[in-house]
Amino acid sequence: MTSPEPRRPPTPRPLGRGDLRLLLLSLIGEQPRHGYELIQQISEMFVRVYTPSAGSVYPLLADFEKQRWVSAEEDGGRKRYHITNLGQAQLKLRAEDVETARMRARHNSRVIARESLPAPLRDAMHQFTHSLMLRKGDWQDADVARIAGLIAEATALVQQQSQEN
Repeated sequence: MTSPEPRRPPTPRPLGRGDLRLLLLSLIGEQPRHGYELIQQISEMFVRVYTPSAGSVYPLLADFEKQRWVSAEEDGGRKRYHITNLGQAQLKLRAEDVETARMRARHNSRVIARESLPAPLRDAMHQFTHSLMLRKGDWQDADVARIAGLIAEATALVQQQSQEN
């Protein structure tokens, strides 16, 4: 009888409680945006491994309007959201929470992206980074150049495969 594969820790939730709310308001604070544009911005934060649903974003935008944190103007049949003075005050009041939400999003996006890789690639990357960390002593220029060349070669192969698919 074979032993079961060791269980990996569960993939983290993309966003913590209230993070989407903070991220959306901060993105609107950077510049006026449409709802769809906000969805795309969050998706890009997560290297497209997580995209918030319209059903989670638009109710928050409606709540922001109700709270008077944003105002919306019609723009070609869509709403463009602008931060208001009350919204700016809310962002200032919650600045630390906004930064924490952004850091959590960056961290979780890397974890989710890594977990979405095929297991052999994930394991190889882990072994490689572990080997680099354990490397002691001086690096010889020839070794550095050879390893950097191999990494560049692997990177080019992945990029080529991405373009072909």
